[in-house]
Amino acid sequence: MMGGAVLATAALASDAFAQGLPSMVVDILNFALTLEHLEAEFYVTGVGTSGLIPSDMRAPFDQIRKHEVAHVAFLRGVLGSAAIAKPTFDFTGGSGSGNGPFADVFRNGQTFAAVAQAFEDTGVRAYKGQAANLMGHNDVLRAALRIHSVEARHASQVRRMRGQKGWITLSNSGGLPEAAQATYKGESNTFQFILGQADSNTQAMTEAFDETLTKSQVLAIVAPFIAGGR
Repeated sequence: MMGGAVLATAALASDAFAQGLPSMVVDILNFALTLEHLEAEFYVTGVGTSGLIPSDMRAPFDQIRKHEVAHVAFLRGVLGSAAIAKPTFDFTGGSGSGNGPFADVFRNGQTFAAVAQAFEDTGVRAYKGQAANLMGHNDVLRAALRIHSVEARHASQVRRMRGQKGWITLSNSGGLPEAAQATYKGESNTFQFILGQADSNTQAMTEAFDETLTKSQVLAIVAPFIAGGR
C-alpha cells in the first residue's frame, strides 16, 4: 500500500500540478487532507500509547496507522505549497477542552476502537461524497477512489474487531455513543435513484448501498475533534 502511494505521489506531486487544478479541486484535496491528518495522528498516538490497544487489535491498528500516514504524505505531495497546515486535534471530541464525550480515548482501548470506527465510517462516506466533484480530473479521481476503497477496508476491519458487522445496517451506529450518531445519518435510505424504487427488503437495501456525506456534514461531524472547531 505504501509503495503504491509513493509511486502515485511521484506521478502527481508537484507545486505545478496543484497550481494547474481548479480551486474547487484544491479545496476538496485539502478537505481530504484534514481528514487524513485527523486519522493519522489518531492512530500514531494510539499505537504509541503503551497498554492502550488490546493485543488482538494491535497489529491491525498499526497497519491502519501506516496507511493513514501514507495518505497524508500523498495528499501533501500532490498539493505542494497549497497544502493546509495540520490542525490541532482534540480526540476526546471536546473542541479543544480535552474533556469531550470520549475523554478516555487514550486510556480505554474500547473507547479508542469506537472512535476509530466513527472516523473510518465517516471517511468512507466523505470520499464518496466528493467523487462526482472530481469528474474531469481523472488522475485525482483515480487516486481518491484508491484511498476511498482502503478506507472502506479499514472501516470493515474496525467494525469486526468491535464485534459488529463489516457493513452498516439502517442507521445502526454499532453501539457508539450519541456523540457519534451524525456519522450514520441517512444510512437508512432505501431508495436508490438508478433503481427507481425502494427494495422490499429494507435491511438488505441499506447494507447494499453506502450513502454519501456532504462536505458540510463531514466538517460538522469532525469539528468537535478539532481545537476551536472548523
